[in-house]
Amino acid sequence: MDASALVTGDVGARETLVREFGEAYRTVGFSYIVNHGVDTGLISELFAASRRFHALPRVEKMAIELNAANRGFLPINSSMDVHTTLAEVTAPNQSESFIAMCEHSEDSPEVIAGDYLAGPNQWPALAGFASVVMEYHDAMCRLGRQMMGIAAEALGADPHPIVAHFASPMASARLLCYPQQPLDAPPGMFGSAPHLDFGCLTFLAQDDTGGLAVGTPSGEWIEVPPLDGAFVVNVGELLRRWSNGEFLSTPHRVINTSGRPRYSCPFFFDPHESTVITPLASCVRPDRPAAFDPVRCGDHLRSELEAGFDHHKKLAALPHTERP
Repeated sequence: MDASALVTGDVGARETLVREFGEAYRTVGFSYIVNHGVDTGLISELFAASRRFHALPRVEKMAIELNAANRGFLPINSSMDVHTTLAEVTAPNQSESFIAMCEHSEDSPEVIAGDYLAGPNQWPALAGFASVVMEYHDAMCRLGRQMMGIAAEALGADPHPIVAHFASPMASARLLCYPQQPLDAPPGMFGSAPHLDFGCLTFLAQDDTGGLAVGTPSGEWIEVPPLDGAFVVNVGELLRRWSNGEFLSTPHRVINTSGRPRYSCPFFFDPHESTVITPLASCVRPDRPAAFDPVRCGDHLRSELEAGFDHHKKLAALPHTERP
């Protein structure tokens, strides 16, 4: 999809983008977007920062291990539970990552109010690293709001009240490194096991290694090769619920047998944690009644993180005063 209308404001091009968005996410659930307005130089800087981080000694990365606010370093073999209904999985995900979210100081209103996942980021001692990651985070939040407006219009809804839920979003930038998997790895070992994203929109920047594949209803896996300057964008479970099932949340996986590390940077864009997701009125009709009960965004994300990520599961079992 050509997203240049987000930059130029061209009315006709925006109408085309809305139509193509609706077609793509009602039929596939994945699409490339190009001409999105995020500076390609900034994306290159982000990948350079990611490589610098992942090259650090493990002890330095573990010093900022993921905390209860979902910020910091997630080491290999601990990122996801091995339980999934989408494949037979025999090992944890073969990847490590750094996660940054919106910056909240300890005395911010969000932290004082006890908002889920509110808190300060944890940063490595790398010059310029935090500024590049947060510049990218802010640029992607702007793009995310624009694309949620497009999504709303594609569903026949007024975009303004929907976009308003993303004024203070639950948004996270994740810098992933997938080490080379052995060619004789067991069938149930993945860089990222087949899964559905559980939020609204995911924007993926990937290097030129390849390895991402999308599942089809027939059980086939279709490769999603890197496309220079493009984001791969997919719908998560929250937006599927908001659309009353009109938009598809599609399984995807990563297997890296390229012979070198694979780097990717997914950006997960979700509304404020207090947002109640219920099927939009424009998506509910006599022949298509509401298929989902209302769910609070923060509650949904908490349930998914604690069910699927070992680290969050362990943190949830600790008394609040003992959580990092």
